[in-house]
Amino acid sequence: MTATPSRLQGVFSPVLTPFDADYTPDPDRFIRHCRWLLDQEVGLAVFGTNSEANSMSVGEKRRLLEALLEAGIPPARLMPGTGCCALSDSIELTKMAVQAGVGGVLMLPPFYYKGVSEEGLYRAFASVIDAVADERLRVYLYHIPPVSSVAIPRGLVARLLKAYPKVVAGMKDSSGDWNNTKAFIEEFGPQGFDVFAGSENFLLADLRAGGPGCITATANVNPTKIVQLYKSWRDSDADAQQKALDATRAAFAQFPMIPAMKAAIAWKTGRRDWAHVRPPLVDLDAEQQQTLQAALDKVGFTMPNAGALG
Repeated sequence: MTATPSRLQGVFSPVLTPFDADYTPDPDRFIRHCRWLLDQEVGLAVFGTNSEANSMSVGEKRRLLEALLEAGIPPARLMPGTGCCALSDSIELTKMAVQAGVGGVLMLPPFYYKGVSEEGLYRAFASVIDAVADERLRVYLYHIPPVSSVAIPRGLVARLLKAYPKVVAGMKDSSGDWNNTKAFIEEFGPQGFDVFAGSENFLLADLRAGGPGCITATANVNPTKIVQLYKSWRDSDADAQQKALDATRAAFAQFPMIPAMKAAIAWKTGRRDWAHVRPPLVDLDAEQQQTLQAALDKVGFTMPNAGALG
């Protein structure tokens, strides 16, 4: 993963948030997980979907970000999620992130109200950018309509790029539709707009189309092999590597992704508290854990140096 003041590239993980039994975030395990990911050359998209970010308060996210910075985590390797339903929350988190020197912010549209106009979405993003008013701000739009039910249309991207060409840096496309990702790359890539695939399933295709990489859930648990493909995508075995990544992803995807990944970390570290998820999510039961472990063993899943997460 490489970072400059204006471009982010490579593999990023929406970092899982470890919770204690009372659902309080555990900053110590959070820091260890982030360090482990950095050691695997994965960037940190903290407070993303798989971080359970929308189940946490602004105050909790502020404290976790402060803990990372105090622990010496390089801010340039962070892409925190700062998009909230409340405009004031988005502004507060984005200001804090930029002042800390992060490489970029990943910004959801306000997602509670459905069927809003493109004009309304433009005003939401523009209001945050104008309020932060910092030339260091780099915004990566977060398109995840299967979850948010609020899409980011190409017309909105075009308008934001015209108004804020030095601020709107790219997007994460978690539509699950490669044709949509490709269309964004083809239309806006020549303007320096970096379109990250939202899953490693599309990593090879993204790179071949001129994209920057992926921001993917399973980089939390399978970082080594995902980064390997990012580094060697021009090699003759790239398609075989992609197929192997797809098989591992499928093993996790037979269950809700967040509880499955946390169950895998609990298994590999021997720390049962890693399995905790915050309601309304529910952790895997014993039978589901056994099924997941068998499926992961079948595809040769490993987590190098997993003890560092304990």
